[in-house]
Amino acid sequence: MSDLSTGCHLLHIDMDAFYASVMIRDRPDLVDVPVIVGGGHRGVVLSANYLAREHGVRSAMPMTRARRACPQAVVVNPDYDAFSTVSSSVMEIFRQVTPLVEAMSLDEAFLDVSGSVRRLGSPLAIAEMVRARVHDEQRITCSVGIASSVSVAKLASRRAKPDGVVVVPPGEVTSFLHPLDVGELFGVGEKTAEMLHRLGLNTVADIAHTPVRTLQRAVGHALGTQLHDLAWGSDRRAITPRRHTDEPDKSMGADETFARDTDDREVILREVLRLSAKVATRMRVAGVAGRTITLRVRFADFTTITRSRTLAEATDVTREIHATATRLYDALGLQRARVRLVGVRVEGLVPRSTVQRQLVLGEREHGWSDADRAMDRAVRRFGSGAVRPASLLS
Repeated sequence: MSDLSTGCHLLHIDMDAFYASVMIRDRPDLVDVPVIVGGGHRGVVLSANYLAREHGVRSAMPMTRARRACPQAVVVNPDYDAFSTVSSSVMEIFRQVTPLVEAMSLDEAFLDVSGSVRRLGSPLAIAEMVRARVHDEQRITCSVGIASSVSVAKLASRRAKPDGVVVVPPGEVTSFLHPLDVGELFGVGEKTAEMLHRLGLNTVADIAHTPVRTLQRAVGHALGTQLHDLAWGSDRRAITPRRHTDEPDKSMGADETFARDTDDREVILREVLRLSAKVATRMRVAGVAGRTITLRVRFADFTTITRSRTLAEATDVTREIHATATRLYDALGLQRARVRLVGVRVEGLVPRSTVQRQLVLGEREHGWSDADRAMDRAVRRFGSGAVRPASLLS
C-alpha cells in the first residue's frame, strides 16, 4: 500500500489537553476522572481533560461556570514551571527531527520535514516516531495533521484529536475542506465567521466557488484573497523557525530513552557523558553558559526524579557538566534500580561573553574549555564523528 503522506511535508503537532495532561501524568488517581486546571474561585479554566470537556468545560470558561457544568471534576492549580519544562523537552524532540520548527505556543508547532524524509522515512513515519517519543519520554499524547499546506495541516491535527494522525493528500484537499463550516478555517475568528454567515457563505465550498473579486468587495481585498486561498488549501506560507517566545532559551537539555531498561552504572554514565557533550556543544554554538546542572532519571515503573546543583560559575565545558551530573547520579544511592531514561539539562543560561571565570593559582594555560573548542573546530571541518570522548567510541 502506498504511503498517502508522500508529498505532504508539513506537520502540525498539537499536544492533547496539554496543561491537564501534564498535571495528571504524575497523579494516577486522576486518570479516570474529570480534571480542570485553573486557579481560584474567580479564575478561569486554563485547561480541562477530555472527560471534563464531555460536560461542556472549555478553556477560558469562568471557574464558577465550569464547576456548575461539571461539579464532580477535580480542580488542580497550574504548575507553570512544569509546563515550561515539558514544553522545552517536546520542542527539543521536534528540533531533533528538523530545524524548521515554528512554535505557535507551549503546546503546538508546525514542522517542515521535507529535508528529513531521506533520513527518517515518510512524513507519516516521522509523525508516528515523534508521537511515540513524546509519549515515552513525557507521558503525554499529541495529535498530528499532515498536509502540503499550513492551514490544512492545522485542520487535520484538529480532526486527529485525541492521540491520532490525519493525513490529507494533495488530491483530497478539496474533499476534506469544502464540507467544513467557514468558522473552521485556519485564522478565521468568531466575528469573521459571523460576517461570512450573514453574507450567506456558510461552508468552505461557498467561499471556494465565490469569485475572488466578489469576496474582496464584500470583506476587503486582503481578507478576500486570504479566504480564497484558504478555501482551496493553497496558502504557501513557509515555516519560519521560531520559539514560542522572543526571549532567549533559559535552559538547554537532552534526554535519551534506553532500548532496554538498565541498572548498569557504567552504561548509564556513558549516556550521561554523551548527553553532556551534546548539550555543551549546543551551548557553545549558541554562545551561552549556565550555572545550574539538572539530572533527570526515569525508572522502569515510569517514576521520574530530578536533581540539580548550582555551580559557583557559569560553564559550557563538557567535562564540568558531566562531572556535576555524575555526582548527582551517585548521590541518588541507587541499589540496582533499573533506569529507563536519563536526561541532562543546563539552566540559568547567560551570554558566554558576560562570564568572567575565576583564575586558579597553578591552573594550566590551556584547559578543558580550549579542548572543547578545538573539538568543535574539528567537528565543523570533518563531521560529527571526527572527535569524541574515548569512552563513547564503539
